[in-house]
Amino acid sequence: MNDKTKEQSILGKAIRWSAVTALPIVTALALTALDASSTTAGMVLLVLVVWSATRSGVRISLYIAALCALSFDYYFLPPYHTLRLAGAQQWIDMLSFVASSVVVGRVAEQSMRQTRQAEQRQADVERLYALSQEMMLYEDAGRLIHDLPQLIRRIFALNAAALYVIDQDKFYAAADEMPAGLRASMQSIARETNPTITSFAGYHTTALMVGLRPVGALAWRPEALSREVAAAVSGQVSIAVARSIAIENSARVEAAREAERLRTALIDSLTHELRTPLTSIRAAATTLLQAGEMDEAGRSDLVSIIDEEATRLDVLIGEAVEMAEIDANVVQVHRSPHHPRELLDEAVEGSRKILASHKVSVQLGSSDGPGGKDREETVQEKPVWFDPHLLGRVLRHLLENVATYTPQGSRVVLSTWRAGDRLEFRVEDNGPGIDAADLPLIFEKFYRGKRSERTRKGSGMGLAIVRAILTVHGGGIEATSVPGSGACFRFWVPLVEKEPENTMQTSPVRQE
Repeated sequence: MNDKTKEQSILGKAIRWSAVTALPIVTALALTALDASSTTAGMVLLVLVVWSATRSGVRISLYIAALCALSFDYYFLPPYHTLRLAGAQQWIDMLSFVASSVVVGRVAEQSMRQTRQAEQRQADVERLYALSQEMMLYEDAGRLIHDLPQLIRRIFALNAAALYVIDQDKFYAAADEMPAGLRASMQSIARETNPTITSFAGYHTTALMVGLRPVGALAWRPEALSREVAAAVSGQVSIAVARSIAIENSARVEAAREAERLRTALIDSLTHELRTPLTSIRAAATTLLQAGEMDEAGRSDLVSIIDEEATRLDVLIGEAVEMAEIDANVVQVHRSPHHPRELLDEAVEGSRKILASHKVSVQLGSSDGPGGKDREETVQEKPVWFDPHLLGRVLRHLLENVATYTPQGSRVVLSTWRAGDRLEFRVEDNGPGIDAADLPLIFEKFYRGKRSERTRKGSGMGLAIVRAILTVHGGGIEATSVPGSGACFRFWVPLVEKEPENTMQTSPVRQE
């Protein structure tokens, strides 16, 4: 507190006590001027004592009671204008007034204190209710734990709040910085079995318990919470922390179970898919070895079978490797400047063999979408930062999908355009399309639609890999189809037209 603040505080106190001193004296003088009787004056001064007791603290009310008693004696009890009393009757009047002032003032002060306590309890209940309501709005238990200190700080008007969770060994704070030693103090208190409130560096700390099991510690500043409110808040926070831990453990167990299921499915799928080309290769090779005399056409057919099935085997192994990379969360994004048209041309060139019997074309669109006019130069003039290897893999899988599920002679159109803050691509064909029942599920791992089951084509991994790669790149994909009129795969990545701060990024991919 600086000197100016001290002076203002002293001046304020002087003014307040001067007013308190003047009030009984002025009241007594007014009663004297009105020629009031001693009974009337005593009642008025007693009312003044009661009023002061309900409006101020004990010290001021007792001070006013003393001044009122002296004023009553001086102005209204004979001999007048002295502090002496004439006889027994005056002593009785004086003592009755003093006793009444003390009793009534005490009762009024106690009533005021109880009223304030009731108001405080009501405010505490409202704050606890507000805290519980805001906690219920969180669907993400982890996010709730992160935001709890800020919620407590805001709802209870605290300067700072901090939370420590034992299972995570992590602190969450709603303050600019935590004082040195507070972390160690909270860690020590969190492991106590008796959740008492202790003080450290201006913070008040208590352990969080669920039953007899400690789950963490809660600290706050200043000591604005009563012991009962602090116990209620810590109880709510303990339940929230325990719920978050339970959900996290459940999610971890479920993720492990799901990973094991997917791993088993992957092994089963690969075992089944790999046997088919291997069987064909082995049968063709055995026929070539055992056939004594075979015309050139027969030999050429068997060699073609071996080549096709070996290619199919190579594709399956490649998809399995890609899926393993995705499951291991090691896919990296290496951005570099490229023209989107070059990416499409390279994808078409790389798929020329499998799309030899299809009519493939590449289009550039305007910033409003594909098919724009007089904007091709604008689209091409600036390179865009993206990972050509990852997006090339996306296009390769989509074109392989087209080659697998569309008949010879089908039209295939690849297009790209800028749309706001996204660089968008589209792969469209006029083949038989995708069944409406299959459309919502085609990006799931190992899902094979009705047409795949009939033709025995596809491993069920290609489109899942596409979605996972685009997720890593910060993009997404969607598919639309009209059965009998073709399918359209539209995907996008962030539009980055200048060099990003970090051109390499590793992102976890989670396939639900």
